[in-house]
Amino acid sequence: MSQANVAARDVATQTAGKAAVRRANRARLLRPVLMIGGIAIVVVGSLVFWLMGGRYVSSDDTYVDAAKVSLSTDVSGLVDEVDVHDNQHVVAGQVLFKIGQNGHQIAVDNAKAQLAQVKLDIEGEKRTYADAQQNITMQEIQVKRAQDDLARYASVLHDGGVTQSVYDNAKFQVQSDQARLTELQDQAAIQLSKLNDDPNVPVEDMPAYRSALGNLKDAELDLADSVVTAPYSGYVTMVEQLQPGMYLQAGTAAFGLVSDKDIWITAQPKESDLTWVRPGQSVSIKVDTYPGQTWHGVVESISPTSGSEFSILPAQNSSGNWVKVVQRIPVRVKITGGPSEFPLRDGMSAEISIDTKHHRYLSDLF
Repeated sequence: MSQANVAARDVATQTAGKAAVRRANRARLLRPVLMIGGIAIVVVGSLVFWLMGGRYVSSDDTYVDAAKVSLSTDVSGLVDEVDVHDNQHVVAGQVLFKIGQNGHQIAVDNAKAQLAQVKLDIEGEKRTYADAQQNITMQEIQVKRAQDDLARYASVLHDGGVTQSVYDNAKFQVQSDQARLTELQDQAAIQLSKLNDDPNVPVEDMPAYRSALGNLKDAELDLADSVVTAPYSGYVTMVEQLQPGMYLQAGTAAFGLVSDKDIWITAQPKESDLTWVRPGQSVSIKVDTYPGQTWHGVVESISPTSGSEFSILPAQNSSGNWVKVVQRIPVRVKITGGPSEFPLRDGMSAEISIDTKHHRYLSDLF
């Protein structure tokens, strides 16, 4: 090998060694920078994420709720007719079914007849009292005449104008007429007591009339209750369980009605998520049945108790042997807008996001 080649190789070797040294130096410098910088980036990113978070509260333990009622009536009887079918839309006041129309109508007719009879009886008692007063007047005249005859006979008895027998008969007649007058007065008093001591009392003020009128109103109310109408608009459900000819006991649920107007969202977020949630805050609502569709609402109210408080067996932690569990607090959300072409049905699953408008600050960390 020539001397020139050897010299060139030595120069190359020295150059490569210097480059390797520089790379090693740079690696030693970059390693702590990258380690510290990476940690700093993670810390800063986490801090920014934490500061930007906390404004929205979301929950997927959320469902669509609607006003619903189990239709029943407070009268018993055979079902005459069912005027709707399952899942039919009805409006407020629409007839749904009828119970025992003939029997209730007969009861109303009987009550009307009893009321009319009571009115006739009261009018008859008034006439009886008027006749008793006339009889008393006539008897008072008879007593006055007998007393006058007795006085006249007494004035001529000692002169021989009348016999003792005639005088005694006149005296007896006065006593008899007076007794008859007392009897008539007692009968009139009894008759007057039947008229509440007022011979001109209105028929409508008499207890018997009021009682009969109450019976009529009860019968009319039963007749009205035997025709069951929709209390509000919505959809009837489980109608097939009620059939004509069935005997429906008073208070027994016939079928259900679900409102198509009074609809809201019930969410049960964790208690730890409700720190900044207040009524009136805006809510974004998504329903699982309609992907890509969004409804808008506001927080209407927050339950004063957790959902477990109304369970059949609420937690009893007085024994000391218990496990702390994050509670769920029901939140009611009022729907204010959304796509009208997509109907919301009771029980649908949904998700909500509540905008609390809350912002976090560094001071919250300390």
